[in-house]
Parts: sequence; C-alpha cells; structure tokens
Amino acid sequence: MVGNIGERLSGFVRGRIYKNDMHGTRLRIRGRHIAQDFASDNQHTQMASGKSDTTKLFQRAKHHDGTRRKVAGTFVALALGLTMGGCGATGDTTASNEANGDPTLTFMLDWTPNTNHVGLYVAQKLGYFKDAGVNVKILPTAQAGAETSVENGVANIGFSKLTDLANADARGAHLKLVFDLTQKPIARWCALKSRTDIQTPKDLAGKTFVTFGSAEQSASVRQMIRDAGGSGGFKTATAGTNTFRTLTSGKGDFAGFYANWEEVESQLNGPALNCFAADQWGVPGNPDQLGFAVKDSWVAKPQNAANLKKFIKAAKRGYDYALTNPDKAADILVDQTKSSHLDPKLARASMEKIVKENYWTDGDPKSLPGTVNVAEGQKYLDFQYDAGTYKDSHNKKLAKAPQASELSTNKYVE
Repeated sequence: MVGNIGERLSGFVRGRIYKNDMHGTRLRIRGRHIAQDFASDNQHTQMASGKSDTTKLFQRAKHHDGTRRKVAGTFVALALGLTMGGCGATGDTTASNEANGDPTLTFMLDWTPNTNHVGLYVAQKLGYFKDAGVNVKILPTAQAGAETSVENGVANIGFSKLTDLANADARGAHLKLVFDLTQKPIARWCALKSRTDIQTPKDLAGKTFVTFGSAEQSASVRQMIRDAGGSGGFKTATAGTNTFRTLTSGKGDFAGFYANWEEVESQLNGPALNCFAADQWGVPGNPDQLGFAVKDSWVAKPQNAANLKKFIKAAKRGYDYALTNPDKAADILVDQTKSSHLDPKLARASMEKIVKENYWTDGDPKSLPGTVNVAEGQKYLDFQYDAGTYKDSHNKKLAKAPQASELSTNKYVE
C-alpha cells in the first residue's frame, strides 16, 4: 500500500509483484511497486521513487490471471525518466505545448497497461487526441502511485478510483474524479474451484484470506460473510510473489481478483476459480468506480479545464471504439505496449468479457457514459466509513463520511 494516502481496496490489484510458476516464468507487476524477483532465490528489491538501481530491475510481467505482463528494463528506465524528470515541471501550470502548437497533457497509469487503459491507446493510435487538439503523453505508473503523482504535479491526469480519492483527500490531497470508466463492480473474491468446501461467502469464515492488508478489503469480506449467513472472522496471510501459488499450496484459501483480467486469465489458463461479487453479497454501492482523476487547483485554471474536456472527449471516443471493435482495440493495446508483453489472447478475451458483461456501459452497449454515479459511490463510501476505513493524516476516523459529490464531477464529460 502507499502509506501516505492510506490503505486501498485496490491493493489486491495494484502495487504488487507476482510470479506465476503455474503458467511459466511470469512476473506480475502491479502499479505501485516495481521490483525484481530472482527466480532462484525469491529475493525482492523494491524501487524507491526515483532512487532505484534500474540495472537490478528485471521485470517480466503478465497480468496474474493468464499472461502477466513483462515489463522490461526499458520500461523501468522510462518510468524513472518520464515520471521523475520529464513531467515533473507540469505542476499546476497550464500544459506545455508541442511543436504543432497543441497543448500536451501527461497521463499516469495506475498499473501496467491492460484493457482498463485500452481507450487511451486507441485514441493515441487512431489520432483521436490529435483530432481533439491535444497531445497526450501516457506515463507508466510511479512507485508513489497515480494519486500522489497528480497531487504533486508529476502528471496532469491519473487513473484512479473514487474510494482511493476518498483515502487520499482524507489525508490532505485535493483530487477529483472527472471520468468514470466502470459502471459496474468488477472486483471479485475467489477461491480455487477445487475447494468444494467454499461454495458461498459464508464458507470464508475461519478461512485464510491472502491479502496485502487493507481495511477496505477486510470490511468487504466481513460484510459478505455476514450477508451469506456466516459469523466470525477470518485469518490473513500476506500475499507473496504468486497469489495463485499461495492458494494452491494451501497457505491461503481465498483472494481478491478482477473479473475483467484475472478471472479471464483463469478461464484461459487455469487454475479454475470460484468467485463472488461483493455487491451480490451485501456490500452496497459500486466500489470499482475507476477512471480519471485531476487536482482541483490544476483544473480550476480555465485553459486546463478546456484541455481536459478535449482529452476526455477523445478518450471516450477511444473507449467507444473498443466497445464496437473489441478485437481490434485489444490488438492496438498489445501493439502500443510492446514492452509489457501482453498476451494477445488475454487482451482479446478481456475485451470480449467487458463488452458481454457491459462493465463500462449503462443503457447503450456501444457507448460508455463516462459519468460518475454519485448515488452508488456514496453508498459504498458510507459503508466503508461506518466500518472505520477512512482515516485522516493523524490516523483518526473522519468526522463524517467522504462525499462522492465532492470527490467527483461530471462537468467535463460531454
């Protein structure tokens, strides 16, 4: 977790490295921490912000549920060069201009490239950003995280989620969600399908949860157990280099995954999973409102606000293209992120599931709204607040629940 802005429910999908022996030599790098796993001795070297020895970082990642991404040393060098140097001067100032006269916006990913980001790469490849009158530099995620990077002016825009902004702002940040990609929950809590003793969340009681430690995760799991008729707590085990291996070894019984990536990978390559969606087991609202975040003071400047509108319009066009051309969009993602070594089959299968399950849409299956559902967001924020999840910079409970209406706006989505 990124300690300076609190724990994250997304801890199980970002900020970790996994090695998947079950599918070959696969390392999974999840956003916040870029590290090395020596296959022979399981040593890990975490990268501190801008201070790591990049020659020691061997990154091959595939997104844990199928083909994890390989992030090569050049990716790390790019992360350091762009994140810590090239864009650090953007701050709250108006975006810089390229030779063509169009402003340049910097966008930081939250994780290694995946189908959550496909619209950005489509818009880049097909010239949608250029048509809108903006240049966009897509930056690899930093060890500090997209939220901290946007707050500190390292990037103009970052990929985040509403609950992460609630954590960040509770501890002193000033961030706002301006575009919501996922209209339905996509987080899943899964056990191996071979575990016949786990049929509903009730059966998670007394079992061992493979986790990195998160108040949000624990609150959601407890609620799911209660809703299913169970009682009592559960044990925890720290996730190592491979969550699947921790499950198959018997050291853990269940863990968190994403339906549009790990679950897809499991279906492609195994092992089979039995998964539960929190919203179907008593957790209110949508915990997975993933999208674009900006800093309040940056977007308050009229020129930045105008450029943000252009960016969102072009990005939305890219995501809409992906909905109507899922295979082509997946291929563009793979081609535009060669250093990540994405599995083309996984990328295509992920996009197919996104389209089939309407994760991004609400009504029109061929066009995503991009707007934040404030009511659904508030239900989840209230739930986590009541569970004591959100803390201020002094690690004390907030006086009131974070407000979705203050953490988000739809004014920049056309």
